[in-house]
Amino acid sequence: MTSVSELAVPFTGSREQTRALYPEEDLGPAEERFRLFLMQYWGGPSTYSERRGHPRLRMRHAPFAVTPKAQQHWLRHFRAGLDEVALPPQQDAQFWDYITHAAQFMVNSFDEPDEGSGSDQS
Repeated sequence: MTSVSELAVPFTGSREQTRALYPEEDLGPAEERFRLFLMQYWGGPSTYSERRGHPRLRMRHAPFAVTPKAQQHWLRHFRAGLDEVALPPQQDAQFWDYITHAAQFMVNSFDEPDEGSGSDQS
């Protein structure tokens, strides 16, 4: 049976896709934060909040332009990560429902970067 913490690995494991979001030295810590958040959200220990305070996901992502294109990019890679860990169908549906709602909530800009800016989110 797959644990919630395993879900962070394939998603953040596609690091070539997440380099634009995190400096190289923060990729490992980002995976750990994501793992702790998922564990807490799905009923595990409150380690995330003990270390970092309330999740405040939208506030923590406010410095970054989360556009509809970025949202779709994130969802595409998260879907691939979910497929990789192969949750039972009911758990997969419940998790995917949460993730798609959270991703929609995170959109904070409708201004897409210029194509030549080097920030390819496809």
